[in-house]
Amino acid sequence: MSSPLTGRTFALAEGRQLEDLASLLEKEGAAVVRCPLLSILDAPDDKPLLEWIEDLINDRFVWVIFLTGEGVRRLEACAQRHGLRDGFIAGLTRTKILTRGPKPVQALKNFNVKPTRIAATPTTDGVIAALKDEGLQALPVGVQLYKEDNPPLISFLDQLGATTRTVLPYIIAPSADTERVIDLMGQMAAGKVDMILFTSSPQIDRLFEVAEEKEQTPILMDGLAKTQVAAVGPIVAETLKQRNVRIDVMPEQGWQMKNMVQHIVRHFAAK
Repeated sequence: MSSPLTGRTFALAEGRQLEDLASLLEKEGAAVVRCPLLSILDAPDDKPLLEWIEDLINDRFVWVIFLTGEGVRRLEACAQRHGLRDGFIAGLTRTKILTRGPKPVQALKNFNVKPTRIAATPTTDGVIAALKDEGLQALPVGVQLYKEDNPPLISFLDQLGATTRTVLPYIIAPSADTERVIDLMGQMAAGKVDMILFTSSPQIDRLFEVAEEKEQTPILMDGLAKTQVAAVGPIVAETLKQRNVRIDVMPEQGWQMKNMVQHIVRHFAAK
């Protein structure tokens, strides 16, 4: 019996785990259009990362907040490069850890560290809710960011009187060339793509950025109207909603690519 995805075409915006996601879909008989919109790169300077890692090693944090699994991995890699990996892991075991969802949990699991608390919802609001009852007055908190700033979270910590120390372990850069992105928009507008999959909010921002730069926003919106859209989780879904994009598939829990593909299979099976 053939899979509900057999003969259907899926566009992938994923970069780092592009082939993993493509393989999951191709095993179901799907055709895949690869258009990685972003690349994740190491921070250009290790010094701020090392200062943060040394604070952790020297027990200068009471709480550490990890917002992404990629952030955990990049910090561990930086510690490894400078001979501090053992101290980094030991510091984590002595510190209270809050994670935003399952991805940082999985990254920590790679070196047998368990978080103290996992935000019930993998969003900034979820992190804030998880900390509301904590007495953080004058306590040092280390925060791993995934972009230059997170005003709601930092403002919340400031209001509680916490001393916040942030670190940005990686940067996000454009990946697919502009013409390739424009071509994808055209395929979607022509009805040649059954579904596009988004696994991070910056992918969506990049897609709209290219459309605006090349005055292709009407074609992009036409393509998104004709193409079904899958979001890996609520953060991505919220970004799509802000852009007035319809969401056809989003797992209610287990926000990982394998689970998203399983939801996509069930979605098309029901049609």
